[in-house]
Amino acid sequence: MSKRIGVVGIIIDNPKQNSGNVNRIISSYSQLVIGRMGIPKPEEQVGMIALIIEGSTDQVGALTGKLGNLPGVTVKSALTSKNLNRGNQTNDEQR
Repeated sequence: MSKRIGVVGIIIDNPKQNSGNVNRIISSYSQLVIGRMGIPKPEEQVGMIALIIEGSTDQVGALTGKLGNLPGVTVKSALTSKNLNRGNQTNDEQR
């Protein structure tokens, strides 16, 4: 299965109410996540999360689709056009 590296940007309106569901979904796709950065803006009642991910287009699509279906959550993703064909190595073996 070919993999791609990319970034997923997530904007969460009213994070006190919506961040739990977002975090549960991200945790269920943790095998795709290389890095994560979260920026809270409580005075604006918004939170931002940037994920660096590595996975197949189907896996990334499943993750972003589930996140995008949550109320108060906006998701955008960008993937490299280059396929990473590294066999069956684990992420630690690939680095």
